[in-house]
Amino acid sequence: MSEKWRLLDTGLNDAFYNMALDEAIVIARSKNLVPNTIRFFRWSPSAVSIGYFQSMEEEIDIKACDEMGIDYIRRRTGGGAVYHDTEGELTYSIIVDENHRLISRDFQETYQTLCSGLVLGLRQLGVPVEFKPINDIIVHGKKISGNAQTRGMNVVHQHGTILRKVDPALMFRVLKVPSEKIRDKL
Repeated sequence: MSEKWRLLDTGLNDAFYNMALDEAIVIARSKNLVPNTIRFFRWSPSAVSIGYFQSMEEEIDIKACDEMGIDYIRRRTGGGAVYHDTEGELTYSIIVDENHRLISRDFQETYQTLCSGLVLGLRQLGVPVEFKPINDIIVHGKKISGNAQTRGMNVVHQHGTILRKVDPALMFRVLKVPSEKIRDKL
C-alpha cells in the first residue's frame, strides 16, 4: 500500500521562522490540509532553542547570545536546551497524524520507531549509529542526535538534531548546562 508523504528541505532560516513553520505545518496537518510531512532545515543565524517547560533565564546566557548574534526561542516540544549551529547541525521535523500506523500510544515506542529512519539512513552512509532510549542517537557512546516530541490536535510532532560538528566552547558559552553533563555526550 502506497501512501503520500511530503518531504521539505526549507534550508537556512532564523529560529522564529523555523519554529513558526513547524507550528503552521502541525495546524495544517490537523485540518488535513497537508499530508504527513518530513522537513529538514538549518538555522541562520545560529540559535538556542529551549524546551516548552524550561526557563529561558535558567537555561541560556541571554547576554552572550545577544553579543554573538545568536537567536533564542522556545520550542513547542519538551526536552532540554539545544545549541543549533548554522554549519554544524541539520534539524528535522516529522509531523504525522496521531492515528498513523507508525504512531504508538507509548512515547518511547514512537521515539524508537520515528528515529529508526534516521538510524537506518545514517548507517547506509557508513555511520555506526544506534538508538539509545529514550530519545537519543549515538555513535561510539556519544550523542549525535537529540529528539523531542509533542502531541496535540491529533498530530504527533517530533523533531531533532543531527550533529555534524560541534564547537564545545561556544556551546558552553551560550548554554547554562554543567560542562560535565555535555562533555560526556560529545
